[in-house]
Amino acid sequence: MPITVHAALIETLKRHFALRNSRLQTLAVLIVGLVQGRTVNLSHVASHFPGAAQHGSNYRRLQRFFQSIRLDQAVVAQIVVRMLDLSRSKCLALDRTNRKVGCKDINILMLAIVTRRFRVPLLWTVIDHQGNSNTGQRIELMRRYLSLFGAASIELLLADREFIGADWVKFLMENKVPFAIRVKQGQCVALADGRLWTITSLLRRRRKSRSLTTFQARLPDASTVLSFAVKWIDGRKGQQGEWLIVMTNSPDAKAAINAYKNRWAVECLFADAKTRGFNMEDTRMTAPDKIDTLTAIVAMAVTWAYRCATQTMGMKAIKRKTHGRREKSWFRIGLDALRAWIAFAPENALQAWQSEFPKRIKNL
Repeated sequence: MPITVHAALIETLKRHFALRNSRLQTLAVLIVGLVQGRTVNLSHVASHFPGAAQHGSNYRRLQRFFQSIRLDQAVVAQIVVRMLDLSRSKCLALDRTNRKVGCKDINILMLAIVTRRFRVPLLWTVIDHQGNSNTGQRIELMRRYLSLFGAASIELLLADREFIGADWVKFLMENKVPFAIRVKQGQCVALADGRLWTITSLLRRRRKSRSLTTFQARLPDASTVLSFAVKWIDGRKGQQGEWLIVMTNSPDAKAAINAYKNRWAVECLFADAKTRGFNMEDTRMTAPDKIDTLTAIVAMAVTWAYRCATQTMGMKAIKRKTHGRREKSWFRIGLDALRAWIAFAPENALQAWQSEFPKRIKNL
């Protein structure tokens, strides 16, 4: 690992994290080792320490880091936004990823930025139980976002069918958060006459068509009228199609359901953090505080990769293959470039990291 890259990370990170120099060095090793090794396995990352210390000593040093250090998510979120120049209003996606380590569930509720090019972790909550998040956890996560960036920074909040409920929707409405949330066909809604219907019943005589249909209704336990947009999605080969039903407080329900397709980017983000990128599933850590710290490190590494993709591609578009999909994702282009630059052209890696790295984050 070129010492120049290592030293540059320490110099920039110390502006924002109140850590002594040895901890900053360990943090820099974690970020660079994560990129070069494409794994969060600490035994592999330990080989990226400069100097002549034994591998076992470096490994224990990494373990002590995760036992003692908690990186401030608010600081990491602002670093991500400033490095990627995402201060304008943007789409956010709320989703949850879950896996098992032995008999222990690793359950992360994540709020991510999703744009045409970027899908980046912003804020998250490590849930200490299996299954869905609850309303309190979602509200707490959104409160943290709103305290940092405000509701005006949200173009649209996208969420899947798990993220439903009258209290949750009421919170979003009261805080002026525009949203597009998918709902199940069996969801009950109240029409203008006060009668309750399932959406399945309302769609019974509707022809299965890709053309959009909209109607207004409210959730049974809520007083606010919302817009619903519906269209039919054909199934893939051998699979049945289904109705895509999106609930929104946006004045343009058709635009909201068209924007909902961007929610899939958060699923791609989880893949980037796992098998297609940094292999988060390689870790055997299960403590929520340690997973929180690891996710913060992954967020900074993802951001660095995207900065490299921007530097590599400029305004060019990624070529499409004959089947219509892109040759590579923006993330993979950046990650491939970053790994090569750290090894053979460290000045390029430094340019991508330092050129947009904020000097100092205030008011935290």
